[in-house]
Amino acid sequence: MSALPLLQVRDLKVHFPVRGGGLFPTTIPLKAVDGVSFDLAPGETLGIVGESGCGKSTLGRAVLQLLPATAGAVAWFGEDLTKLDKHALKARRRDMQIVFQDPLASLDPRMTAGDIIAEPLRNYHPEFSSADRKARVAKMMEQVGLHPAMINRYPHEFSGGQCQRIGIARAMILGPKLVVCDEPVSALDVSIRAQVVNLLMDLQRATGVAMLFISHDLAVVRHISHRVMVLYLGRVMELADRDSLYRAPRHPYTQSLMSAVPIPDPAKERARTRALLTGDLPSPLYPPSGCVFRTRCPKATEICSDVVPPRESAGPQHEVACHHWRD
Repeated sequence: MSALPLLQVRDLKVHFPVRGGGLFPTTIPLKAVDGVSFDLAPGETLGIVGESGCGKSTLGRAVLQLLPATAGAVAWFGEDLTKLDKHALKARRRDMQIVFQDPLASLDPRMTAGDIIAEPLRNYHPEFSSADRKARVAKMMEQVGLHPAMINRYPHEFSGGQCQRIGIARAMILGPKLVVCDEPVSALDVSIRAQVVNLLMDLQRATGVAMLFISHDLAVVRHISHRVMVLYLGRVMELADRDSLYRAPRHPYTQSLMSAVPIPDPAKERARTRALLTGDLPSPLYPPSGCVFRTRCPKATEICSDVVPPRESAGPQHEVACHHWRD
């Protein structure tokens, strides 16, 4: 992987105004993403994990400018995407694609598989003839494991895994440099998940595409990612290379997430002690002061309620935002 960043995200915030009730209603910001920073190198996969409601999908959409950023910067090869007009942004989007969570709902039921995959070609390469588009679509279908004879079938005629392959083919048809995978396997059977994840890894090796891989499944994230970023209530708790994070997680939240991953050895699984979280995820409308994780953290002290913990180096390519990570 190149040392030059493909993507640089700096202090990105996405707040949604929510109208409060009562006699004198006020507008309260829902802080879905609240100051996230990271770099992504060409050909790298950054896994993004965390509980539901922590801002993973919002972050992915904000990187692609599908949602407007409240503050911060998203630099694509040094160019801030948040400053571009619609015309300039459309030109950049050919290099940035997304694969959605629900494989069937993300496809237009009125279009055939061939038309769905060819749509980006019609938008960005109007000079291609119908025969050229069809040939490129057939080749792309073969690359994702679909028989070209299925080109005229409609989405309802495919299985869930096949529909996700259509979505992946549509995302890859232009040869993008970045694909945001927004929980692409969570709606699939376990056996199909492995096939789709391996397909994404094969496509990355063949094309050098970078990926933001959003998922709840820590085992899948470990398999596909080079680095992993842990989010909680819109903030980064820990960011490290895959092996460091899974071998020695430093943040209490990351430790609790790793504790929930089952071990294949039944004896070790029964013998180990789990670091269980208590309480519920706080509302992003009213996040805790200081460290947002402090209301559920077993190590929380007075400083945690007063001071937002900075991201500190805990080793090579390992950052953690916790006042007590050394304990």
